[in-house]
Amino acid sequence: MDIIVNYSRLFRDGFITTIELFLLAGVASLILGTVLAMMRVSPVPVFRAAGTLYVTLVRNTPLTLVFLFWVFAYPYLEVLSLSYFTAAVVALTVYTSAFICEVVRSGINTVPLGQAEAARALGLGFGQSLSQVILPQAVRAVVPPLVSTLIALLKNTTIAAGFSVAEAGRIRSILSDNGENQLAGLIWVALGFLILVMVLTMVQRTLERRWSVAR
Repeated sequence: MDIIVNYSRLFRDGFITTIELFLLAGVASLILGTVLAMMRVSPVPVFRAAGTLYVTLVRNTPLTLVFLFWVFAYPYLEVLSLSYFTAAVVALTVYTSAFICEVVRSGINTVPLGQAEAARALGLGFGQSLSQVILPQAVRAVVPPLVSTLIALLKNTTIAAGFSVAEAGRIRSILSDNGENQLAGLIWVALGFLILVMVLTMVQRTLERRWSVAR
């Protein structure tokens, strides 16, 4: 208990930064991932090819390399200056959105073809039928894998600690510099992540229960 008491501010600030990274990257990844999924099922070949290229390239690139690009290589482009925190959010978003895309696309493929045909019969275009008819059903079908991807995003935020972002993953190194018991610190960090994962799991079960009743 001495570790958590003496370094309560360190743990508090670290997990606040972790939650901020997770929320910002999570929302951005859901938006970008959904757009990519729409591109991958689009009837326009160029959109399908662009979506496929993005997903294939990013999913086969280690997250650390994505961080290296946005933190160290991107500044040389001199387009827009990014802080370390912003660069971490962008890197996590770019990486996670590729996985969100595949989850959403799998959900779209589970929607019966008759739903799209019925939407077209009502005069809805591709974009309207996708956003108003297909996507709402697709998202309901993929809640568990979607939350699993977000849990992976939460754990991936620890990589930001290696790129000058003072989040929960950096607590161990600070304790080490101060000569403290690193094992005790890691146990508390693990407990903190366990609590956050449990919260996400509860959200998943709530959504599944509510949407199953709606169906």
